[in-house]
Order: sequence, then structure tokens, then C-alpha cells
Amino acid sequence: MAQFNVKALRGASDVVRLYIEAGDADEARRLATRQGLEILSIQAGNPLAGWHLRPRPSFDLELFSQELVSLLGAGLSLVEAVDLLAEKETGRSAAAVLTELRTDLHRGQRFSDALEHHPAVFPPMFVATVRASERTGDIQEAVSRFLAYHQQLDRIRRRVVSASVYPLMLMGVGLLVTAFMLLFVVPKFSRIYEEIGGQLPFLTRLLIGWGQLLEAHAALTLGVLAGLLGAAVFAASRPAVRRWIGPQIWRIPAIGERLRVYELSRFYRTLGMLLDSGIALPTGLDMAGGLLSPLLRSRLEQAATQIREGQPVSQAFARHGLTTHVSRRLLAVGERTGRMPHMVERIALFYEDELARSIDWFTRLFEPALMVLIGALVGLIVVLLYLPIFELADSIK
Repeated sequence: MAQFNVKALRGASDVVRLYIEAGDADEARRLATRQGLEILSIQAGNPLAGWHLRPRPSFDLELFSQELVSLLGAGLSLVEAVDLLAEKETGRSAAAVLTELRTDLHRGQRFSDALEHHPAVFPPMFVATVRASERTGDIQEAVSRFLAYHQQLDRIRRRVVSASVYPLMLMGVGLLVTAFMLLFVVPKFSRIYEEIGGQLPFLTRLLIGWGQLLEAHAALTLGVLAGLLGAAVFAASRPAVRRWIGPQIWRIPAIGERLRVYELSRFYRTLGMLLDSGIALPTGLDMAGGLLSPLLRSRLEQAATQIREGQPVSQAFARHGLTTHVSRRLLAVGERTGRMPHMVERIALFYEDELARSIDWFTRLFEPALMVLIGALVGLIVVLLYLPIFELADSIK
């Protein structure tokens, strides 16, 4: 995702600036428009900004939600809860946001309207959830629902990240060990064999030749590798490159299916939360669709068009590859019973369980295989280096 600087007009004269992460400028424009903003300008941010270490956000939305739910559950009114949160906040940026929220509430504005004045802090789904709850007056339940949804998505994200960390560490260590062998150990052995003399095996000569070449051009080799790494990072930060790479990865049968399950689990979890909050299905589809990749998002847009034309959700989703056999049947049951929010959340849970099984299978199979591959590569280098010594020992016998 790239970052875009958006300058927009809210209302008649309120000019705001915000940062939106999106696949391209058109998507950023659509996301800003959904927040009720009139776009003045959109500029792409630094293409390498996403690769820098970002500071911790100045406003912790999860902590704010937890504290607000606790205060409302203790019997405080909404205004009293926001007053207390604003008074105890020590961070300058967070205190400024809470102070403005308190001022807007004291002026008689609705809570959702006050939240909407801070699009960089409160995402559209949070604002929409609160706005839907204002019709029934149960803001505590709405914030609790969003908090549970946010924590569930974080658990899925952490599970995927944790499954990727160890293999990446193994590959990094394997590359470092291999580079050390080729740049330091192999040249040492080459000088020893030059002093001893004699005919070396072909594979050993090939390995030593590579080691000597890398040693003679070590600075150039490291520079080329750093340049290739920098070019890869820069290319990966470009939206056009990601749009091209994405479909290629999705075409890999095993990986593409797992990516589809991961995105559908987030989509159905978000859609279920929105529907349970009282948001209409068409609006919920537009809001939840922002979590999908461009490939699935285009399919969702086609399915949403057919749903607005009167087609059943289960048929429209199935026609455009947004369901599996089980989820299609659950959607059909939700349509017949009128319990669509419940069924959508059941589908999200089903996808999350399937994703957890896939991650468990991946860690059990891929990590040992990667260790064996790295060990075999390092062992091959060692055997080729010591092969002339073994042959010399045999000749002495």
C-alpha cells in the first residue's frame, strides 16, 4: 500500500489534510469521498516512506476504546467519559484530539460527527459503527463490538507475521553463513591447495574459482548486492509493480488460495461487524471492500452491483469467487432465516480456523525443510573443500 497526502474540504469552509494508505490515487480518492470529503488535491507520499521505521501512533485507538467502554460500563455518560479521558491524557497529540472531541460534544454535536472531524485518528468503520448505534443509544455496545473486531483482526495479523518471522530468520542466517564460507573460508583453502599443489577435483576447482572471484571483487560484489536489494525495495514500494506482482503470486495454486482465505476472513469479519451494527448491506460492502486486494475488490464491486439489482447475496458472491462451498451455503441460510450478520460472522470464524490450520501446516513442513536445505548447502561447501584432503589420505594408504 502507498501513502497519499489528501487535502480536502469538509462542509463549506473546513479544509483538512490527512494521510490515506491505498493501492493507487483513485482508491485514495474513493476512500476520502466515503468520509464525506470534497477532494481538493491528492499527492503521493515518499515511495520509500513505508520502509522507514514509523513511530508509534500518537493516538492509541484500541486503548481509547477500552477506556471508553469501561467508563460507560461504570455508569458515566458519554460526555463525562470523554471529559475524564481528556483530563487524564498526558500525550500532547492525543490530548488535543480528546479536547476537541469534548468541545464538540459540549456544543451539542453528535459523537459520530465529532469523531468524523479526525479522519486520521478514527477510521471510517469506527465512525460508521458509532453513528449506527446512536439510533438506539447503545454506544457502549457499538464500541465494544468494534474493539472485539479490531482485536480479532490483530490476532490474525500476528499469527501470519509470527509464522513468517522464523523462516525469514533461517534464510537470513543461511545466506550469511554461505557468504562467510565463500568470501572467507574458501579463499583460505585455495591458498593452502596452491602451496600443496596437485590436481583438484572438478567441483572443488569450481567452488574455489567462485571464492577467488568473490574475494578479488568483494567490494564490487557487496555493492551489486546492496544495489539489487535497494532496487527490489524501491520496486516493491511502487503501486504499479505491486499491481503486477500481486496477480502473479495469486496464480500460484497453494499460495494464491491461502491469500484468498486470508483476505476473505478479514472481509467477512468486517462485514459481519458492520451489519451487526445496523449498517445497510450495500454500505457495508463498500466499506469492507477496502480491505481486499485489487483483484478481489473488482469482483466485489461486480457482485455488489448485482446485489443492488436484486440478486441474492449468496449467488452474487459465488459467481464472482467470493465464497467457498461451505460459506455459500451459510450465506443462503442467512438469507432464508434473516440472520445474515450472524451467518457472516460464522463464515469469518470458519475462514479463520482454516487459515490457522494452513499456518500450522506451513510451520510444521516448511521450517524443517528449510533447515535441511540450508544444512545441505553448507555441508556441500564443506565436503567440496575437504574432498582433496580425503583423496590425499586415500592415496597415502
